[in-house]
Amino acid sequence: MAVHAATAPVKEGTIDTSGFDDSRHHWRGIIQPERFMQATGPDQPAYRADQVQEIAANILLFQRDNGGWPKDYDMLAILTEEQKKLVRDSHAKNDTSYDNHNTHSQVAYLARAFALTGDTALRDACRRGLEFMLASQYANGGFPQWWPKPGGIAKRITFNDGVMMGIMNVLKDAADRAPHFAWIDEALRARCAAAEAKGLDCLMKTQVVANGVRTGWGQQHDETTFETVGARTFELPCIAPGDTAEVVQFLMRYERPSAEIVTAVEAAVAWLKKTQLNGIAVKRVPAPPAEFVRHKTDFDVVVVADEKALPLWARMVEPGTDRPIFASRDGVKVYSLAEVDRERRTGSGWYAAAPRRVVTRDYNAWKAKLAKQ
Repeated sequence: MAVHAATAPVKEGTIDTSGFDDSRHHWRGIIQPERFMQATGPDQPAYRADQVQEIAANILLFQRDNGGWPKDYDMLAILTEEQKKLVRDSHAKNDTSYDNHNTHSQVAYLARAFALTGDTALRDACRRGLEFMLASQYANGGFPQWWPKPGGIAKRITFNDGVMMGIMNVLKDAADRAPHFAWIDEALRARCAAAEAKGLDCLMKTQVVANGVRTGWGQQHDETTFETVGARTFELPCIAPGDTAEVVQFLMRYERPSAEIVTAVEAAVAWLKKTQLNGIAVKRVPAPPAEFVRHKTDFDVVVVADEKALPLWARMVEPGTDRPIFASRDGVKVYSLAEVDRERRTGSGWYAAAPRRVVTRDYNAWKAKLAKQ
């Protein structure tokens, strides 16, 4: 799970770049012919984390005229002059997205880069990014996957791939005037605080109630009814432990949480404990090379019995039964990874370890802190 902006470790002279890992992986390892600019290859050179000015220059270069960023490009890539021209020529595009931990990661980085360097161009770009985020929020507090063209599944309130919680963490940092947002003026701070409050209300409304009991959150929720809904054909309506863990970690940031927040956290953690999977491990095994539409692979993925394995959680859990569910691109629900075709077995992550930290460490620390209040 990505570390949110308030707690990301930052060494002197460097800024954590893990928020860009998801998009970087897609740019370098996933086949997407529709991109306006491709990598020269999987080994295209990249800047080191301590090369803040160069990385920040890339982020400024990729920022669209509307203030957001296109997804699935590597902010650390050392671009050729031809690639830079392709980026400059595409600034007017409205292909901006939060998918794959995008846009909010750039905003958070720019805030830290300005705090480190004092370069006002970075502050101004960060402000434009915040304005983009504020403009994209629904009246009910949710955020779509894409903006300003949130068609199809992209209009859903999205938790998958760090969308909703990535934005919420940045808004809270800005509203709280975290050190890297100390420069923010009161008017913008107040707007970020209002957006955070609306987003928090949306979190309370999207928590899935199954069999009369509060559980966790789905990958995507209907932007009107708040119900958990499917996205891509292999992403079914579900409760998602990995995304639930991110919500819980955000809710635990509140110093003096309301009774509603406490209830939501307690219910979600109880559900995570109930749905943890013990005694299994997920392994990559050698397999004949294969090429699919989006990726190539020379391995397969299997689930094996392992009494010593640490707890895991399924990516998707069926509301009401708490059974792990899976699907190939045909959208047919199955109940084991072995029933998923190899294209999806090797093209998606089907299990999550992130809730482990929540149920074994974060929750206990949070309870102890509340007990002292």
